[in-house]
Amino acid sequence: MSDFAEIIKPGSREEQLLAQIDMARLPRHVAIIMDGNGRWAKKRLMPRIAGHRAGVEAVRSSVDTGARLGIEVLTLYAFSVENWKRPAYEIEALMTFLKEYLRKEIDNLDRNNIRFQTIGRTHELDESVQFELRSAIHQTANNTGMVLNVALNYGGRVEMIDAVRALVTEGKQPEEITEAEISRHLYTKDLPDPDLMIRTSGEMRISNFLLWQLAYSEIYITEVLWPDFRRPHFFDAIIDFQKRERRYGGLIEPSQKLVVNAS
Repeated sequence: MSDFAEIIKPGSREEQLLAQIDMARLPRHVAIIMDGNGRWAKKRLMPRIAGHRAGVEAVRSSVDTGARLGIEVLTLYAFSVENWKRPAYEIEALMTFLKEYLRKEIDNLDRNNIRFQTIGRTHELDESVQFELRSAIHQTANNTGMVLNVALNYGGRVEMIDAVRALVTEGKQPEEITEAEISRHLYTKDLPDPDLMIRTSGEMRISNFLLWQLAYSEIYITEVLWPDFRRPHFFDAIIDFQKRERRYGGLIEPSQKLVVNAS
C-alpha cells in the first residue's frame, strides 16, 4: 500500500481493491491490447482521433499503476502492422500522439526508474518517430525498474517471419531449430512471456498480438473502452488473475494446490 498511499483515498473502492491483491503473486509481465478508442469517440459524436487522444490518459494511468505495483514488464499494443490500412490522417494523428507522449512523459518515466523500449519493425516508421524512440530508449537505458515495452508496427506473424529469417541467416539446420532457438530470435527475447494479457472493449480475440508469447498467458477481457481504463480496472484484472490456477497443460494435484494457495 505504501507506493499508493499518496494517491489512494482511505476507504475508497481503490483501497478496497488493492487490499485484495497478493503482492507476492503478481504477474511478472502484463500485456495490454488497448482497444475501443474509436467506439469511445463515436459514443460522444466525436472523431476517432479524439478517442486516440483520450486514450493517452489511460496509458499514463496504466504505466503508473504497473510501476507502483512492481510489475516487471508492461507491454502496450500501440500500432500493428495491420493499422497501416487505416486512413492516412488517422495514422498521422497516432504518430503525433506517440511523439507528444514521449516528449511529455520521458522525464517522468526516467525519474520513476522505468525503462522504455519497443518491439516491432520500428525501422519502417517515419524518421521523426524513430528519433523520439531512440531518444527515449537512450535516456532510460540504465533504469532498473519496470520495463515499458511498446509494440509499434508490430505483428505476431511478422515477428515469427523475422525470427525464422534470422535462423536461416545463421545457417541453422532443421534439427537445430527448437523452441528455445525461436524464442532467442523473437523481439521479446530478453523478456519473460506475459503472465496476463488484458484486452479492453470486450472483443474476444488477440489480434495478431504476441502469438508465440501468449501460449500460456491468462487472458482477461473487460468491456471498458480503453480511454476509460483506469487504476481500479487494472486492479480488477490482477485480482481475477490471482484467482486462477495456472497449469501450463498439466494438472495440479490436491497436495500441490495447497502449496500454491499458501504461497
